[in-house]
Amino acid sequence: MAEGRGSAGNVIAALASFFIPGLGQLIQGRILPALLFFGIPVVGYALWFLLFIPAVIAALVHLWAIIDAAIWKPAS
Repeated sequence: MAEGRGSAGNVIAALASFFIPGLGQLIQGRILPALLFFGIPVVGYALWFLLFIPAVIAALVHLWAIIDAAIWKPAS
């Protein structure tokens, strides 16, 4: 079965990351990226009231998590 860009597993992982940042990486078995892609947006979204900047950074990292989950290809 072909794994990589556009595979069903990556589509599911990208959808999971859309709802919860880092969940797609966790589904793919990548623990450290999952923790980073979860932690950074959660902290940024939680600090949105301080300045607008943390929320923008959080949104960009969240988007990055979705794209990363969608295009990740395991090493052969």
